[in-house]
Amino acid sequence: MTETQSQELLTQQAEQLSYLRRILLAPIYDTVVETDLTHLTKLSSRLNNQIYLKREDQQPVHSFKLRGACNKLANLSEAECIHGVIAASAGNHAQGLALAANKLGIKATIVMPKTTPDIKVDNVKRFGGEVRLVGNSFNEAQAASVEYAQAENKTLIHPFDDEDVIVGQGTVAKELLQQQPNADVIFVPVGGGGLLAGMAVYLKQLSPKTKVIGVEAEDSACLKAALAAGKPVDLPQVGLFADGVAVKRIGEHTFGLIERYCDEVITVTTDEICASIKDIFEQTRVIAEPAGALSLAGLQKYCATSNKAEQSLVAILSGANMNFHSLRYVSERCELGEKREAVLAVTIPEEKGSFKRFCQAIGNRAITEFNYRYVGEPSANVFVGVRLGGSIEERNQLLSELSNANYQVNDFTDNELAKLHVRYMIGGKHNSENKNERLFSFEFPEHPGALEKFLAAMGEIFNITLFHYRNHGAAFGQVLAGFEVSSAKESEFFQHLNALGYQFEEATDNLAYQTFLN
Repeated sequence: MTETQSQELLTQQAEQLSYLRRILLAPIYDTVVETDLTHLTKLSSRLNNQIYLKREDQQPVHSFKLRGACNKLANLSEAECIHGVIAASAGNHAQGLALAANKLGIKATIVMPKTTPDIKVDNVKRFGGEVRLVGNSFNEAQAASVEYAQAENKTLIHPFDDEDVIVGQGTVAKELLQQQPNADVIFVPVGGGGLLAGMAVYLKQLSPKTKVIGVEAEDSACLKAALAAGKPVDLPQVGLFADGVAVKRIGEHTFGLIERYCDEVITVTTDEICASIKDIFEQTRVIAEPAGALSLAGLQKYCATSNKAEQSLVAILSGANMNFHSLRYVSERCELGEKREAVLAVTIPEEKGSFKRFCQAIGNRAITEFNYRYVGEPSANVFVGVRLGGSIEERNQLLSELSNANYQVNDFTDNELAKLHVRYMIGGKHNSENKNERLFSFEFPEHPGALEKFLAAMGEIFNITLFHYRNHGAAFGQVLAGFEVSSAKESEFFQHLNALGYQFEEATDNLAYQTFLN
């Protein structure tokens, strides 16, 4: 070992010991409660492993974020508190900081986007925080919080990329090892990385045999991107369903710790998260928020792919601040996540008796959805949902049976456009004389005037040929829109589209659109 390597090892050991000592001595338990470790008996039997859930929903703010906020404020000097603290947040960090500051008699200001649901704004106020609504996105609120901090000499509290915050989150691991010292694998949700960093550095010192796995939403995998690049990088965009982990860039401090102490990273889909929300509810009667169910979704994917049995597996239920209106969406998607429904497009002859023969080909399986409209052609496409027993093998068997019965089948079970929009729009195709329709999906901020802004920017210049929107109770909605765009107008069209400032993606070639709407 070279002198440089020896010095690096000593530095790393000193860092480990520092975090260990600070986590053990974190002065947070006048506000934070020690949460339960719940054995999920039904799921344990189903997965052939012993499954446990660390219940951070039991915190006074229903989220682990209170731990980091409490520890950060406890370590501030009097001079850092005199003008108050400030943070940008649209959710759990805001509530945790407001309550922690209230307990210590510190004035807390929370900058939140205008799109923040009223329930979260009201909770921050209830915990004693001052709320300032700025901008239509977290990034705009964050930029404003920095300006306020400088102008008003307030101390800015970062939601995850801060050593004291990381230490506070690490107390979850301290409690967990006391409750289950023989855990084989622990699954931790990842947004900015504060919880995973704090838990991993603690676990690897006191229980090095325990495997630590980070779990990310597939559409917000900033840690996976950072590991591939060898450093934190910005994602071009993030998904918004699991808003608690919708972070474009992993923290600098958190990434350094995660890179050294985390064993593996798993990504999961929206449907898999929804399935885990259902499992948590059935076992505990708690409705987890999407980010809160993330680690259990990763645990279940691990069980499905590792072929290991009789292990002690722990998932962190990191939060339960679910917007009630989001439950409709979760209910619709959870069976897809459990592999209990297949979504198919099937071509059938446009003749009497076709429906009956198709139902016979389905066999004893229950049909969950059937969409069709007569269009006067020799054949018709039907959009059909079929109940399954919970395995990909059964879905493949169904596809094989239908193909053997001479049906043309497209499997849309993993087609997001089909599940989010097209299934609600079956009923007619676009005028075949118009060859210039282009299809785009958008993320719309849920605030008054957003739709009017969109229509003013696009609808008065380009003809809108298709439009679908559903409110799922989130800060952002998903919109599908078609436009009549000639080749000569294409450059002008994209200039206007970019000027809108919304995230968008072209979907003209999506097979679900081509099959049912074009």
